Order: sequence, then C-alpha cells, then structure tokens
Amino acid sequence: MASTNGAGTEGTYFEQQRALLINDVAASLESVLQNINKLNRSLEGVIAVGNEFSQVEGLWSQFENVMAKEPEKEEGKDAKEGASETPRQQ
Repeated sequence: MASTNGAGTEGTYFEQQRALLINDVAASLESVLQNINKLNRSLEGVIAVGNEFSQVEGLWSQFENVMAKEPEKEEGKDAKEGASETPRQQ
C-alpha cells in the first residue's frame, strides 16, 4: 500500500504527461497572446500613419476630379465651335 500511496501523490504516467502538456499549451497560449498584442500595436501604428495621409489623399482627389472635368468641358467647347463653324462654311 505504501507504493500505491507514493504513486498516488506523484500521479500516474498519464497524469504526469497531461500536466506537462497542459503547461506547454499554457505557455504557447501566453506566447500567442503576446504576439497578438504586438500585432495589434503594429496595426494601430499603420492606421495612424494612414490617417496622416487622409488630407493629402483628399487634395489629390479634388485635383483628379478637376482634371477629369476640364477635358470634358474643352471637348464640349470644341464640338460646339466645330458645329457652329460648319454651317458658316456652307
């Protein structure tokens, strides 16, 4: 019975291995948590840098819109002038 009591306090081989695996899983989960926190901080930094460029993006957007509208107006003027010149020539 003494050997049974001694084995009971130490646990069976299965219980020892389970405890080791539980410790490994706990350590791995802690590592995953730390890495997720690092990733979160990095993403926050990227978002902050991206937000700094929002005004520049808005300015370029306005410029693009103005440049896109100008050729259409000029083409419309050319078409009207061409149409008005054609009857004059006839």
